[in-house]
Amino acid sequence: MSKFKKMYKEWFGLKEQASIPKLSDDDVDRMSQMADQAERLKSALTMEEELQEAQLVNNITDYQGGVQYILRDPAQAEQVAETIKQWTTKKGFTIVKHSKSKTGKLGYFYFRLGQDPGTEAQKIQGYFSQLPELKHFRFNVVNQQPPQPTRRPQGKI
Repeated sequence: MSKFKKMYKEWFGLKEQASIPKLSDDDVDRMSQMADQAERLKSALTMEEELQEAQLVNNITDYQGGVQYILRDPAQAEQVAETIKQWTTKKGFTIVKHSKSKTGKLGYFYFRLGQDPGTEAQKIQGYFSQLPELKHFRFNVVNQQPPQPTRRPQGKI
């Protein structure tokens, strides 16, 4: 060993490894099984996270003041409704109507439209999508007739 190499090793406290340990076949099998389990857990967590994440499928232009939602646990219906009411009051929204199904799983809020429905839709969509208690929600006005197509008059030109 050269003088400089020895001095370098002493300075940094490096030691040479005596030998590389050999792994048995059982050790290799156990390590591969553990890697497989880790991969399965990782994929299971990824799928669960995807299920928990809200999907922003509502178009802002669909917002007419109504929001329907589905809860994961109907027992939390009152608590979720109260939380939404507090948030909407704090943000300056006016609730015109609130209703829920007999089971408590479905809920509906109808808000008064303000000056900028697009901004309101973004705020509502952002808040509702981050609520962990909600399974789904959509912009929909209940008991509203769909627009009827207008007919052109049948006359001669």
